[in-house]
Amino acid sequence: MRIPAHSVCTAIRDDIVAGVYERGSRLTEELLARRYGVSRVPVREALRTLEAEGFVVTRRHAGACVAEPTEQEASDLLEMRLLLEPLGASRAAQRRTEAHLKVLRGLVRLGQERARRGNSEDLRSLGGWFHETLAQASGSPAMTSTLTQLRHKIAWMYAVEAPADPVESWAEHGAIVDAVARGDGERARAVTALHTERSTAAHRLRFGSQERANGVRNSQHAVNMPSLRH
Repeated sequence: MRIPAHSVCTAIRDDIVAGVYERGSRLTEELLARRYGVSRVPVREALRTLEAEGFVVTRRHAGACVAEPTEQEASDLLEMRLLLEPLGASRAAQRRTEAHLKVLRGLVRLGQERARRGNSEDLRSLGGWFHETLAQASGSPAMTSTLTQLRHKIAWMYAVEAPADPVESWAEHGAIVDAVARGDGERARAVTALHTERSTAAHRLRFGSQERANGVRNSQHAVNMPSLRH
């Protein structure tokens, strides 16, 4: 069975974000095809997509390599997120469906429960799902796609400290959902802007002063496994 290129793309992207492939390291079609158990055709298509997204660059005499973003490029991503996430929340207040609200409320309940228990790993995953669902609720495929790419790239470039007060952080999530549920776009924008600004302060750049030698660490998954997301 032919593995679709988007699954290969997701797997490679996830491994770049996780640091399996170091910044600047080569990504040869043959190595990737063996690693994920696919032919070179979907690998080639995936590398083209990842280059368009900014995760991969093509270099003369070297071929496809993991991109090496500058500190300024990384900073720009956080600024874009500060602008787009509040806009997405405002749109969600006007366009969300009852299904979106049900998922968002469920995530807030879980997040608040986990925050009281102090389970930080669960909170990180729940926070990602929350913001992904909020973006989808905007009713704009272009905005959803852009915010998803931003989250991937920010996760690649930054380590994020756990919030000092996770209970307060999830109370902010709840306030966002309340505004979205009421159809109050301005309130949704304002609360999301405050939440995003506070969370941005917890981001720490992964690269800069020290770089590890190029290499490949162990991948966490294979393409032809059903656990792949997206």
